[in-house]
Amino acid sequence: MATAVPLAAALTLAALAALVPASDRSEPGHGLHFHGRDVTAENWGAASALADASGRRISLTDQKGKVVLLAFGYTHCPDACPTTLARLAEVRRLLGPDARQVQVMFVTVDPERDTAQLLTHYVTAFDPTFIGLRGTEAETDALASAFHADYRIMHYQGEILVEHTVEIYLIDAEGRARVVLPHILTAAQIADDVRSVLAGSRTCWPWSS
Repeated sequence: MATAVPLAAALTLAALAALVPASDRSEPGHGLHFHGRDVTAENWGAASALADASGRRISLTDQKGKVVLLAFGYTHCPDACPTTLARLAEVRRLLGPDARQVQVMFVTVDPERDTAQLLTHYVTAFDPTFIGLRGTEAETDALASAFHADYRIMHYQGEILVEHTVEIYLIDAEGRARVVLPHILTAAQIADDVRSVLAGSRTCWPWSS
């Protein structure tokens, strides 16, 4: 499982993440260089479907042909989630025309409080193209597990506390998880990795099905 970041320790996030230098670019087996961690060979991902604002069931396989940036979080998140979504909105701006080939998907780990209406209003405030998804606890668990993500919901002194993985998952146009993007990466660095995956998606890789 990926490391979960306690809500109460949000300021620790950057300090912990800084232990992994952003300048260390991984080298996948297909000649690409990423700012994030290459997971191409690890075969992450699943065809799990969750509901959008209209109740329509959407899965990653529905997005084939587009590169997906997938994140987990919740609308009551005080800092990590707004930072992530604002950064992803900036990524789309940096990509220019290529942004049409990119879909941001935000999966709530707190569907009990995050109604479809609230979730949609939240994510589209950052960018109108963003899709918010919610599912049952079992569905959310299945999708998080497929990406080695983690989350926990706790009740403490009348408060609801949520811990969740803050990495972003970069998925290619074939639906394959390619890169795990740490929270410390800048929008420019994420855009670089998206461009690399887009370039690879336009090529017929030997490992493509």
